[in-house]
Amino acid sequence: MPDSQLVDPFGRRITYLRLSVTDRCDFRCTYCMSEDMVFAPRAQILTLEELYAVADAFISLGVKRIRVTGGEPLVRKGLTGLLARLGARNELEDLAITTNGSQLPSLAASLHEAGVRRLNISLDSLKRERFAELTRRDRLDQVLEGIEAARSAGFKRIKLNSVVQKGRNDDEILDLVEFAIERGLDISFIEEMPLGSVSSHQRQITFCSSDEVRERIEARHTLVRSSHATGGPSRYWQVAGSETQIGFISPHSNNFCGSCNRVRVTAEGKLVLCLGHEGALDLKSLMRRYPGDSERLRNALVDALQLKPEKHHFRTDEQVQVVRFMSMTGG
Repeated sequence: MPDSQLVDPFGRRITYLRLSVTDRCDFRCTYCMSEDMVFAPRAQILTLEELYAVADAFISLGVKRIRVTGGEPLVRKGLTGLLARLGARNELEDLAITTNGSQLPSLAASLHEAGVRRLNISLDSLKRERFAELTRRDRLDQVLEGIEAARSAGFKRIKLNSVVQKGRNDDEILDLVEFAIERGLDISFIEEMPLGSVSSHQRQITFCSSDEVRERIEARHTLVRSSHATGGPSRYWQVAGSETQIGFISPHSNNFCGSCNRVRVTAEGKLVLCLGHEGALDLKSLMRRYPGDSERLRNALVDALQLKPEKHHFRTDEQVQVVRFMSMTGG
């Protein structure tokens, strides 16, 4: 049995797993994937049992938080069964999902019943035509309905995620903040990450820093630095006079690697130690060669952590630094 904790060479303890359950999605967001994506054959995707085995190994090694991601995780058949098994694990302090919101009208209540307590819902525009342009799907009404369904289902916290791009949706920053405040939601603004090659825009032109976003918000609202933390990379500010927390995820302008406590497992079973590096360990091959050997899997995770890099080196120029799209890594 390996050491009961996951610690990388820089003394950072890994307590947070982002677990992708599918690379498929019902949207085609321009910064996340191409219109003509080729998804992995189903045989290459981890089964629900394999996904649970991975999560179980991480939990036994001290992971306290799991965020289920995709693609769009809610298009994965049988997902609520997996979530219920994870939700029953007393060792977990937090079980969350990142979703585009499209499936929430029918699934929000089931997710809450399964033990999910926090939702992150992607929302980059409140304008129908622009939403359709950014996601390549005309489904804003469906997403807004999903947000309301999640509010009604009783989730502890619901957070919106908005990727801000200059000249594309930065004029909606304040509208998105007001939308969140009116509904008692949190919101994080994200600097676009240079993952995958995109043709819809030039990243060095559309880049909008977190500092610039915050300045625009502070022109209307008083922001107070918050101690709120979710285990992820957001740095939070409280909107004075409201329940809303505003987070900023700043991979370019305010590198968050120093306190990194997380790793990712892709839907194909690749352990990604850093979002900004290509290297990955093939857990699927290990599990299928040695089915049921949980100790071997735990040992592989402990050994892999010794290869976790200190930080990423994202740039805002047009050079693609990581070939895989975000949807392939797990959002």
